[in-house]
Amino acid sequence: RGGAMAAVGRLGWYCSRGLTPFLLNRNLLTSHRIATASLQNCPALLTSQFHISPNRYAGGSKAASLHWTSERVVSVVLLGLLPAAYLYPGPAADYSLAAALTLHGHWGLGQVITDYVHGDLKVKLANISLFGLSAVTFAGLCYFNYHDVGICKAVTMLWSL
Repeated sequence: RGGAMAAVGRLGWYCSRGLTPFLLNRNLLTSHRIATASLQNCPALLTSQFHISPNRYAGGSKAASLHWTSERVVSVVLLGLLPAAYLYPGPAADYSLAAALTLHGHWGLGQVITDYVHGDLKVKLANISLFGLSAVTFAGLCYFNYHDVGICKAVTMLWSL
């Protein structure tokens, strides 16, 4: 609480001297005022509007909910799989890590594409590239697991340096 009150006090100090902090500049924010009694004389305190990219699963479909849940399940599985792979290394842990890490990375980069790539052609090319990258990543990890020491042993060897 003390930190928030100190911040409010600093904002009040800036406003009382006619200064507008950069992030509270009228050009960056909209014209809605915050209803705070101690700072009502400071016209710089405004709320901002957020713009989001269109959702791939528009319409509130069940697919969006299932995808979100699947992402969380894979993340939680990775939390348990990493220590399990360290304690019990072997082919099952190696291939499970290969699949889970590839899927986790694929979904993460897919969100980057959704947020930052715009235009139909660019989105299609980015998604095709992402699927290619994910396939090569999974194939490479499986190849490494089969023909070399495997992910678990490789990490153990790196930590022993």
